[in-house]
Amino acid sequence: MERWLSVERNVRICAVLGAVTIAFSSILVRLSHASPSTAAIFRCAYALPVLGLLAWIEDRRFGGRSWAERRTAVAAGIFFAADLILWHHSIGDIGAGLATVLANVQVVLVPLVAWMWLAEKPGRQVLAALPLALLGVTLISGVLEHGAYGHDPARGAAYGIAAGVAYVGFLLLLRRGGADLRRPAGPLFDATATATVLCVIAGMIIGDADVSPDWPGAGWLLTLALTSQVVGWLLITISLPRLPAALTALLLTVQPVGSVALAALIFTESPSGIQLAGVALVLLGLLVATAPRRRSRVYAIAGASGSRSSAAAMSSSENSGSSSRPARKAS
Repeated sequence: MERWLSVERNVRICAVLGAVTIAFSSILVRLSHASPSTAAIFRCAYALPVLGLLAWIEDRRFGGRSWAERRTAVAAGIFFAADLILWHHSIGDIGAGLATVLANVQVVLVPLVAWMWLAEKPGRQVLAALPLALLGVTLISGVLEHGAYGHDPARGAAYGIAAGVAYVGFLLLLRRGGADLRRPAGPLFDATATATVLCVIAGMIIGDADVSPDWPGAGWLLTLALTSQVVGWLLITISLPRLPAALTALLLTVQPVGSVALAALIFTESPSGIQLAGVALVLLGLLVATAPRRRSRVYAIAGASGSRSSAAAMSSSENSGSSSRPARKAS
């Protein structure tokens, strides 16, 4: 496997396939017609047998992981549970495409959090991207127009931003928990198992959890778990540490753009012209925040996810003031 991944073309294939796979996440949530908590529960629960088997194989091959190594991934699962429930609420209020774009503002938030908690000043690119992203979010929310797309676009935008904030915590912790690049499945299993338990508890408190979803909804949730949570996350986690930063900047736009296009084709979602302008501004902000600096060779940090993960991995490495040196693989 390592020999195969030593060829950059093969790694690019993995990364593109992973990003495309993740782009279907919000689409599958809508197709399931499940409540936000139910979709979150079974996206995680259905993935556990496969991830557990892969984690067991890793432990057999490389030895068991200590609790010190696992607890960070467990903590990441707390933030992941919050991210999923908030994001699924956003999908219900503002549609699959726009909700996915909104959640990607975490690219800008990661270095800001690092600035606040780690005293790592963000680069000029992040500071330049922030007003673009904020203006884009404002346009998507529909507060500047009447008849904006979505059941409740303002509330959906708020949920989307909150999901992005929770995702920041998830990514930062999962990156630390996934320091061993030989074990992509183990930390992901720990985080997913933790999120499953917490989503069940949250769903019971909120009152929208259905622990026995009917078909065909259960089938869509099973597809979501096996594609996005297992295949998509593993492909991207494996490929990002081996790719140059310029390519991760390109992959950054695949998932939100793909989700918007798929939502338009499958659900005939039709955001207003102002909301589409907001989408363009958010994507422009993401590209500005993650564009590689000149005269510096930077590599994406291991352990970031998806869709949305590719963004945070690279933005935190480039824009936190450490882009003048290669990112550590064991970050």
